[in-house]
Amino acid sequence: MTEYIVVWLIAANGIAFALMILDKKFAESGARRISENTLLGWAVLGGAAGTFAASRLVRHKTRKQPFAARMIAILLLELVLLTLWASGFSDQ
Repeated sequence: MTEYIVVWLIAANGIAFALMILDKKFAESGARRISENTLLGWAVLGGAAGTFAASRLVRHKTRKQPFAARMIAILLLELVLLTLWASGFSDQ
């Protein structure tokens, strides 16, 4: 089961990262944008680190509130959950 979770987290972060990069390109070109709900949805599904990394890499939505605050809150929550989950394995 652990392998599936790791694979899912890698995939979700990759998708979230790519969506943030695409949305930045769409914003620059005036094309139709990816909704904030979609971007935050992928963050909630496990892609918070990818969303955060892409936002810093291409400077996208870093000052947009409340998006940036929600993104950071989701990232912190995921880090806490991952830490708790990983500590459960060390107790066994």
